[in-house]
Amino acid sequence: MGTYKCCLVFKRRYRWTDAPPPDDVRSLFAHHSGGASTMGADGLRRYLDSTVGTGSTDPDFDADAEAERLLDQIRQAQRARVPRVGRPLLGLDDFHRFLFSDDLNPPMRRPQVHHDMAAPLSHYYIYTGHNSYLTGNQLSSDCSDVPIIKALQRGVRVIELDMWPNSAKDDISILHGRTLTTPVSLLKCLRSIKEYAFVASPYPVIITLEDHLPPELQDKVAKMVLEVFGSILYYPEEEHPKELPSPEDLKGRILLSTKPPKEYLEAKAGGTIKDNDTESNPGKGTDDDAAWGKEVPDFKTEIQSAKQEDDDDDDDDNDDDEDEQKMQQHLAPQYKHLITIRAGKPKGGTTSDALKCDPNKVRRLSLSEQELAKAVVNHGTEIVRFTQRNLLRIYPKGTRVTSSNYNPFIGWVHGAQMVAFNMQGYGRALWLMHGFYKANGACGYVKKPEFLMQTEPEVFDPKKPQPVKKTLKVKVYMGDGWRMDFKQTHFDQYSPPDFYARVGIAGVPADSVMKKTKAIEDNWVPVWGEEFSFDLTVPELALLRVEAHEYDMSEKDDFAGQTVLPVSELQPGIRAVALFDRKGNKYPHVKLLMRFEFV
Repeated sequence: MGTYKCCLVFKRRYRWTDAPPPDDVRSLFAHHSGGASTMGADGLRRYLDSTVGTGSTDPDFDADAEAERLLDQIRQAQRARVPRVGRPLLGLDDFHRFLFSDDLNPPMRRPQVHHDMAAPLSHYYIYTGHNSYLTGNQLSSDCSDVPIIKALQRGVRVIELDMWPNSAKDDISILHGRTLTTPVSLLKCLRSIKEYAFVASPYPVIITLEDHLPPELQDKVAKMVLEVFGSILYYPEEEHPKELPSPEDLKGRILLSTKPPKEYLEAKAGGTIKDNDTESNPGKGTDDDAAWGKEVPDFKTEIQSAKQEDDDDDDDDNDDDEDEQKMQQHLAPQYKHLITIRAGKPKGGTTSDALKCDPNKVRRLSLSEQELAKAVVNHGTEIVRFTQRNLLRIYPKGTRVTSSNYNPFIGWVHGAQMVAFNMQGYGRALWLMHGFYKANGACGYVKKPEFLMQTEPEVFDPKKPQPVKKTLKVKVYMGDGWRMDFKQTHFDQYSPPDFYARVGIAGVPADSVMKKTKAIEDNWVPVWGEEFSFDLTVPELALLRVEAHEYDMSEKDDFAGQTVLPVSELQPGIRAVALFDRKGNKYPHVKLLMRFEFV
């Protein structure tokens, strides 16, 4: 029961009760219990068998054993409701509670790796961080190993470190160059990477190094790397491999990826260092609430914006191979030998030159989000072809000083493996990234769709309209859990909350849409019972977006939870969908009861 002040004169009391099971749940129970008032293991097994997709990717799935296991867990949770003798039986309310348990009845298939992991690395999207050492904004926050540890615990597989000489020029500091960020030592970062690299996933961790070091400190880096990682460090026998190894071959290994530095050579030659990477507009969009609340732009909009903006980003790949050959003379030999994935551009200044494929070697190319948005206008199929064998890394533009992010689909639909995000921030774009990598057992590697790897009859053209491949129907029954996870006056000082849900698709522009339910007034346990339909042209990349908000007539609506789920991993049927806070942390109790159906 909740108490709210009204007009500062008297108090109104509201009693909340559990909402009754929806009609669809009653029908399911009646069908699988054979019309009886209770359901045993046989009835639950029949229900599990009828739910298409449950255990379908696991050849060892045993519906009988699963039914017994679930009944045992339900009995433990509902001890007072289940008879102590005989086989445990479920009543309608118990069946409803089972369906509304995100532990017992999750929306995604059981977490396990189910993609083929034996293809070269270029065949996978890889969970990639940007400036992984920063604790906050890009200009003045502390550098630390803590955000690196958090990223690895979440399953991130690519960690970026910017290496600079320390003030005494005798050691290596990790910091965002030409800013006010306070440094952290390279050794501390390497040790933390080794300790946490494989806590969330056994698949390889790639360290991308932005190298601003002279040869003597590069040699020190090589010694440090070998000392810390030892036998788990992978480096190839040949200097320029024709094909990258597979995630399966590289299980439990750590790889280095970098390009030789130019700052040191320019300084020796009396050249100047371009200050292009320094971020501008520090005051623009610094409000945290604005950051999470801003809608992810359609990538058609991002392409148009990129045409109008000057691209002032700089990165360590922006030299051609002729420059690299000159720099190789200055590269510490041991350090050079440890680089598995080499970054760089072929000779020439055009986008077509940058995207040329060398049949005798593979490489990594980096483009800013703006460079990519400009390149896709006329070179979409060239980018797709390039990413079939080589790695493409996309990184945030320099003006994202608050560590915000961009629409990742512009990279994913063109085959970019390393769509680098600021993991230390939060907001809707980062929610998409979190959701995308829940796929394939949350191992940090997601196999690219086959259409991005095909060369015959032609390379996939992302600009070409695609037919609808399937339709996803989503029904939002009800929500619960806010009364346990929030204070009774969190949403409204004077009355219970007015919740509504937003449901939609993030994906290619043709698929992207958001819809919402009506707001249910004055109820901690809202019942919506609304159904939505989504046509999908590229379901392989589509993400289901779910948000809950509390309607506020006089102010901005309150945030009440969110989640993002890969459409390819959804289990059809009625499911309990747990919601997360703005930073991606799961609420203990908040969840929605939803149904998914593919037609």
